[in-house]
Amino acid sequence: METERIQKALSRMGLGSRREVERWVEEGLIRVNGNVATPGQAVKAGDKVSYKNKKLEIKPAEMLRTRVLAYHKPEGEVTTRKDEEGRKTVFESLPRLQSARWVAIGRLDLNTTGLLLFTNDGELANRLMHPSHEIEREYAVRILGEVSNDILKELHDGVLLEDGMAHFDKITDAGGQGANHWYHVVLREGRTREVRRLWEHFGFKVSRLIRVRYGDIELSRAIRQGNFKELSDTEVTRLAASVNLTRINKSKIEESRRQKYTSATKKKNLGSFSKKNRR
Repeated sequence: METERIQKALSRMGLGSRREVERWVEEGLIRVNGNVATPGQAVKAGDKVSYKNKKLEIKPAEMLRTRVLAYHKPEGEVTTRKDEEGRKTVFESLPRLQSARWVAIGRLDLNTTGLLLFTNDGELANRLMHPSHEIEREYAVRILGEVSNDILKELHDGVLLEDGMAHFDKITDAGGQGANHWYHVVLREGRTREVRRLWEHFGFKVSRLIRVRYGDIELSRAIRQGNFKELSDTEVTRLAASVNLTRINKSKIEESRRQKYTSATKKKNLGSFSKKNRR
């Protein structure tokens, strides 16, 4: 039977990120089939896992339906599960999951609004955030002041920030009135406050920052701030494919379950037939 490392399996099932699972294993908080789990332990379908008050069974990827939510984050919400200052978190607006939890695909700071994706599939979240996959993030930015062509060129070519070189892959003039001007910028990584820091490097103040796209998923005008929309199975499949992941849609899962039920029924019927023949 096929096995996989415990951190990958539990991340895929939405218990937490790989790093979180690894830390819980090191702290002795996870048990597999009644025994304390070890770092990098191999698990297989059917293994029973417990973490604090949660109990779940390892299931193969083809039996799990990957779900993705597109959330319109308002200002004032933090992208964390608990906030020491008592501020509202983005997770408070999401529906509850049984035996799993939502994983945020990236983060948005307190004053940034717009598209924030969530999934119950930790492996998908990990790949979408990893710089090696170069997933585009697009933002609408309102700048206070006039920006010269020379500065726009430097922003595109790259500038040295405190954590290394950074740049925008695309910069599009989106117009504006008076001292305020809008730009759409695209980058392929998610460093902390990177968009703001790039503009601040040249002394500009970002007065509004909205994420409008993540990969191929755009922020729909139909999603009001503080609300979310669940992506269709087709959209989820396409999103997963963009990071070289195969995820089965709902119809295939149901078909797999039907086949499993049919197989079990056949075995039961064969057993009954054999007993009749032995009489």
